[in-house]
Amino acid sequence: MWLERELWGAWLLLLVFAGLSGCSDGPQTGPVPVHFDRDTCTRCRMVLSDPRFVAEVRWFPAGKRSRIAKFDDIGCAVLWLAEQPFRDDPRVEIWVADYRTHGWIDARKAYYVKLNNSPMEYGLGAQSDPAPGALGFEQAKEHIREVEEKFNVHGQQLKQRLEEQARRRALLRQTEKP
Repeated sequence: MWLERELWGAWLLLLVFAGLSGCSDGPQTGPVPVHFDRDTCTRCRMVLSDPRFVAEVRWFPAGKRSRIAKFDDIGCAVLWLAEQPFRDDPRVEIWVADYRTHGWIDARKAYYVKLNNSPMEYGLGAQSDPAPGALGFEQAKEHIREVEEKFNVHGQQLKQRLEEQARRRALLRQTEKP
């Protein structure tokens, strides 16, 4: 009777450990599947819907499981990562979809060709093999920064114009009061 209880307890303990190990969050390296039209971009919050341009960043917080951030465009991934404290950690993985096959490529080893459009208009498609005029990762990052600077300048000009219009309206209201 005592032996049966001990065996039952050991069996139960084994099941508990097996169940807990099956509850892991998935692999601790590499990209994870994207749930298109459900997952959103970590940076801009746009829904991921185009499998040709998605990207992922995996980082490794101290003492914790790795984390994944998903993006609708390599531009969002590059700009988001540039603002993170772990941006220079050599363990950080950056994955980008091959725009032709939709398979994952290490973003640092990909070749980037200029396309007419991409979800956030950075205009880069990644591929695994070299092509005439293709950019390497560092060149692609520079291209992304240039595009972002251009849009930010435009955004700042628009913001300034709207603020000026608001000031004029406020002055008009003050002068119209009896």
